[in-house]
Amino acid sequence: MSLIDINEVDLNLFKVFEALFEEGGATRAAIRLNMTQSAVSAALKRLREVFSDLLFVRTGRGLAPTSRAKELKPLVSEALDRCRRSLEIASPDATTFHGRSVSIGLSDDFEIAIGRQLIEGLAKTAPGLRLIFRQTHSQIVGDALANQEMDLAVSAGGAGSRGLRHQIVGEGTYACLIDDDEKGDTLTIDEFVSRGHVLVSSGGVVGIVDEGLATIGRRRTVIASTTHFASLPYLLKGTRAIATIPRHAAVEIARLTGLRLLPCPIVLSAYKIGLGWRSNAMRDAAIVKVHAAIVECFSALESTHF
Repeated sequence: MSLIDINEVDLNLFKVFEALFEEGGATRAAIRLNMTQSAVSAALKRLREVFSDLLFVRTGRGLAPTSRAKELKPLVSEALDRCRRSLEIASPDATTFHGRSVSIGLSDDFEIAIGRQLIEGLAKTAPGLRLIFRQTHSQIVGDALANQEMDLAVSAGGAGSRGLRHQIVGEGTYACLIDDDEKGDTLTIDEFVSRGHVLVSSGGVVGIVDEGLATIGRRRTVIASTTHFASLPYLLKGTRAIATIPRHAAVEIARLTGLRLLPCPIVLSAYKIGLGWRSNAMRDAAIVKVHAAIVECFSALESTHF
């Protein structure tokens, strides 16, 4: 196979590749790039010819990347990021970021707690910038950052490895959410364990509450498990069930839904909240803006929620 001459390749194809990979569909990629869907399809056809691979295959949910596409993604994104940064040299004091996007990896408890504040703050400090929230968790966040699946990531404990940087932006604690008219601002241990519990856990079997109860010789009854926090209002409303979750999310859910916020009656260890990024990412003015906004959001939470 002969080597492909870069002079024969339209470099705009790589922007299409990145958009297809991140958006998962030709229609969404076309909207993002302000192109017609037929133009995106034509670009994909040419990309397939260049790389001698399908790159994306159709599924019930859109387009899924092939193994070759997954191999190419970090290389393509790194090259495009370098091009974007080179343009920033010409305008280091940019006041608008139209056409730019920054992806943030975080679990939905953090998205619930700071998502809106990030959007509102960056609308002022980086107008035109688009935020992309990507679901992640502490077990996979390091690899996701290193593989350039996201630009920044918020997680319990941080992600300082494999050429990554991180800083601690807050400390997390826990609180309980219930929906009933019983009086009192606290729960006894007996009241706590007498209720059915909704567990939020990636594994769906055991959580930190079970570990805390085990230390005092008690157990709870988990009636349902879910992998995300956003469904809790629907699972708790009109029931006697209880959920024990990170306080930053519990405060916002209670504020919006009317669920009661109560302190957890057992001692649970606090945990550090880390913000991670690739070592070279802070050369990008857009990422710098988002980094600062995340730190500011957690500083505000620190004074009110934790």
